[in-house]
Amino acid sequence: MTVDKNTIDYLAKLARIKIGHDEIERIVSDIESILSYVSQLDQLNTENIEPAKHVLPFFNVCRKDEVKPSLPVEEVLKNAPEKTTNLFKVPKII
Repeated sequence: MTVDKNTIDYLAKLARIKIGHDEIERIVSDIESILSYVSQLDQLNTENIEPAKHVLPFFNVCRKDEVKPSLPVEEVLKNAPEKTTNLFKVPKII
């Protein structure tokens, strides 16, 4: 795949960004070098390599929910500046 000035102009219009003419040359060069590197990766033999889902081992860090004793509602709300029934009343944010 080749990248030229027209491709960069098209991508800039899609992204709704303005790119100066001096920047386009640099961007074309950068993208060409990236694509060249990716094409080198395409040539690697990965036939006997098992696909990896994650680079690092993945394990579940969540714990099971356990019900534990807590303070009575009256004690929790006793220092609240404002409350409604069994809830804290806070200022509306939106």
